[in-house]
Amino acid sequence: MKNLFTILLLICTFQIIAQTNLVSKLPYCYDELTAPDFVKAVAQSSGVCLLPIGILEKHGPHLPLGTDIFECRKVATTAASQEYCVVFPTYYVGQINEARHQPGTIAYSSDLLWKMLQETCDELSRNGLKKIIIVNGHGGNNDFLRYFCMSQLHSPKDYVLIFFQPNDNEETAKKIKALRQTTTGGHADEMETSMMRYIRPDLVKADQAGSQSGKNQGRLTELPNQYTGIWWYAQYPNHYAGDATKSSVELGKLLTEADADQLAQLIKKVKQSNKIEDLQNQFYQQAANPLNMKQ
Repeated sequence: MKNLFTILLLICTFQIIAQTNLVSKLPYCYDELTAPDFVKAVAQSSGVCLLPIGILEKHGPHLPLGTDIFECRKVATTAASQEYCVVFPTYYVGQINEARHQPGTIAYSSDLLWKMLQETCDELSRNGLKKIIIVNGHGGNNDFLRYFCMSQLHSPKDYVLIFFQPNDNEETAKKIKALRQTTTGGHADEMETSMMRYIRPDLVKADQAGSQSGKNQGRLTELPNQYTGIWWYAQYPNHYAGDATKSSVELGKLLTEADADQLAQLIKKVKQSNKIEDLQNQFYQQAANPLNMKQ
């Protein structure tokens, strides 16, 4: 009887292990999931979905138009491979008015940007993905995305929207400083070129990096204490900021994996916590009756 019990226990254990392995092999890319597997993926991810947002724009004379897309998706998929969640397909409907003068730029209207992102989030929620984390790959999206996140408080939502904000810890910052060969940048520079040499080296034309200037032209320096939409064009008309003649795969790997590690940590904590939902719902209730708030 004891031996029979042991055998049954082993069989159950093996079945559990087999089922666990089967679940763990679920694709994390949204578009690679079958409909039945999507249901499993929502459960395994605890409803967490990454929304990597890039853009189609010039990246100097040496990097592909989709650089930001490649970079944010690599960070997202690397993180998802560490801490399972669903990764939304390629998304490039972002703010890029400042590069409309350059070939290849796709700059949609502000109305479309807003509606596309709002309806995408709403649809993800309708499909059970209630914790959406935006992973941005394009600096020109930052102001838009922060305001979009704030706008979600205007009316009740049954999901939370989180904007991933990576930070360099001291150890990582030291490693980056040791590997960097330039001190200026911001777009298609040493950092981005290094990342693309790590992610898609076949698309990097390093020999063309020095064919255009990435220096700040400073064409509005006589007008202090102001902000204008033309600021980027005034400084970097070539849509290239920095010097990409220096770059390395090692630096690109470090930058990519450092962000992915932080994102994986966020995913894990978001799975375990309902703090944002609780506070958000409390806010919605109080916002509906502001005169009832104790003053």
